[in-house]
Amino acid sequence: MGRHSIAKKRRNPSVYVVSALAPAAVFLAVKADTSAIRVVVEEEPVAAPAPAPVEEQTVPCCVEIVAAPSSGPGPARLIDDGVADVEPASLVSASRWRVVSRTLPAGVAPETGLQVRTILTARSISAVFPEINNIGGVRQDALRWHPDGLALDVMIPNPTSQAGIALGNQIVAYVMANAERFGIQDAIWRGAYYTPGGAKAGGYGHYDHVHVTTTGGGYPDGDEVYFR
Repeated sequence: MGRHSIAKKRRNPSVYVVSALAPAAVFLAVKADTSAIRVVVEEEPVAAPAPAPVEEQTVPCCVEIVAAPSSGPGPARLIDDGVADVEPASLVSASRWRVVSRTLPAGVAPETGLQVRTILTARSISAVFPEINNIGGVRQDALRWHPDGLALDVMIPNPTSQAGIALGNQIVAYVMANAERFGIQDAIWRGAYYTPGGAKAGGYGHYDHVHVTTTGGGYPDGDEVYFR
């Protein structure tokens, strides 16, 4: 009976040991698990693969203009390349191309005896105001302006009508706006005297034409080219 009691007593510490070791095992397991989690969290992030390089579109070197045929369904192609920051080629509709020359052809004024600035003024008025069909130049006069090729008489169609008066006003405004280029000395229209420095009204006549005087610039030698 005593042995049985002793044996029973000897089994109790084992239970206590197991009971004591069980939380430790759990603690170690949890600790091991948290260590594993910490390792995963603290791992360096995996770098994403580098994107494939984008191939830069090269720009051709030149300009090509292809006019569309008159009966073709598609528009013409305009390719304007050769510059770094150029827009992509765009389509434009074009059935014909027109080149405008900056050279001024002879106008309605007879140019014999006129000086170069007077010729430039006469040709420019003819180009800008095609309704003018008569411009006088060199003629005999008591004053030197017309005989010396320095003056023009721009004849106004229907000069007393509203349209005629408006046309004369436009011509005066045009030559004054270009006074430096044309070498304008003065203009006279409907009793008013105009200069690059201002205007005076009253008593100057010229109700049927605009009188324009230039500073001349010398007589032409035949090799001059006049530009707009």
